Amino acid sequence: MTDEVAGHVGEAHTGGIGQRLNWLRAGVLGANDGIVSVAALVVGVAGATTDSSALLIAGIAGLVGGAISMALGEYVSVSSQRDSERALIAKETAELRDMPEEELDELVGLYRSRGLTDQTARRVAEELTKHDALAAHLEVELHIDQDDLVSPWQAALSSAVAFTVGALLPLLAILLPPPDWRVPVTFGAVLIALAITGWVSAILGGASRGRAVLRLVVGGTLALAVTWLIGSLLGTSGVV
Repeated sequence: MTDEVAGHVGEAHTGGIGQRLNWLRAGVLGANDGIVSVAALVVGVAGATTDSSALLIAGIAGLVGGAISMALGEYVSVSSQRDSERALIAKETAELRDMPEEELDELVGLYRSRGLTDQTARRVAEELTKHDALAAHLEVELHIDQDDLVSPWQAALSSAVAFTVGALLPLLAILLPPPDWRVPVTFGAVLIALAITGWVSAILGGASRGRAVLRLVVGGTLALAVTWLIGSLLGTSGVV
């Protein structure tokens, strides 16, 4: 066995995993929102009119507005998270500078609470403090990796791109088929896409795949059915 840390195949033991997972999470959520929101919008309009121009305008407006909204929401959310992490890092840095002995005792106590004996806990704390005191405290006390802070720009871009890609599916599905087939084709394409995103999100989160797929498919079906029904009633009543 070499001096390097030996990891199991498929496990991440290096930095950057937080940002990669954040990027994937934002991407999956963005794609799902793009599929559902734009599909519901165009299906609702299709229930009221078969005019291709109206469907195109509604779909493009939903796509652009949704992508911007998703990107802005992710940027604000992740920026707040990163600001909080930076504030905690600054606070811990000041404490290590002003009261190193108290911080060492705190680290010893944290390792003791994890099941180490007093002697082992102190030895581990002292060795890690000599190596990188701040990193040791951030990892054990705050569960933060200062070299792996999430990126708001990355999350925003990932979410916007994913939303756009997801939104293109229902937009094309509602525009390309003949008028009589638009709604059924869109329903089918959207439900298949939602099943795929549910499967992927379950894999990323380590959750039940069947349950995740069922939630998205049922929710998507209800959203499309309700918006189509509303559009049909409004179209029949002559409101639009």
